[in-house]
Amino acid sequence: MTLDELKFDERGLIPAVVQEADTGEVLMVAWMDRPALEATLATGLTHFWSRSRRGPWRKGEISGHAQHVQAVYADCDGDTLLVQVHQDGVACHTGNRTCFFTAVQGGTAGANMLERLERVVQARKTAPAAGSYVAGLLAKGEAAIARKIGEEASEVITAALGGEGDRRVVEEVADLWFHTIVLLGARGIPLRDILKELARRHQARTTPHA
Repeated sequence: MTLDELKFDERGLIPAVVQEADTGEVLMVAWMDRPALEATLATGLTHFWSRSRRGPWRKGEISGHAQHVQAVYADCDGDTLLVQVHQDGVACHTGNRTCFFTAVQGGTAGANMLERLERVVQARKTAPAAGSYVAGLLAKGEAAIARKIGEEASEVITAALGGEGDRRVVEEVADLWFHTIVLLGARGIPLRDILKELARRHQARTTPHA
């Protein structure tokens, strides 16, 4: 699809969904006018149009958190762009890896909680925040994280066998899962790899033998 075939709105803008090319994670949504899109394609760095400032801007020009473009796609209607990038640092001005870190209330409180924790760990790994427990643990290294996992596993066993009640078991398992996610983040292992392995094992155990 050519630029002439794209459908910019009455303001000359088109929404651009920015996605991390390696993980598929949605980082942000912004607007492009035609010059911004042309600059993005020409330079390999994302350029946008700011509706609030009414002017062009390049991602990372102030923060240094540039987005290196791998590919740009248009949807079937030609009125929305998908921009796949490799993100330097974090995408959100809040210091979070992605702008999509706030859950909308009304559904299940724990929905996608593991993925949300994973994003927090990624953000603290990329841009450590002062006073952050996760950032401090990551700074201590994998050995310290592994020791913490061992402590939490022991506490799960103690809670389960010590007659402390279900609530205590829930709390200790939550601690164990949390620190396990920190270890995965430290090693750069996506949570989806663990889920895929569990799915593979489940499939292997439920598939009838020929």
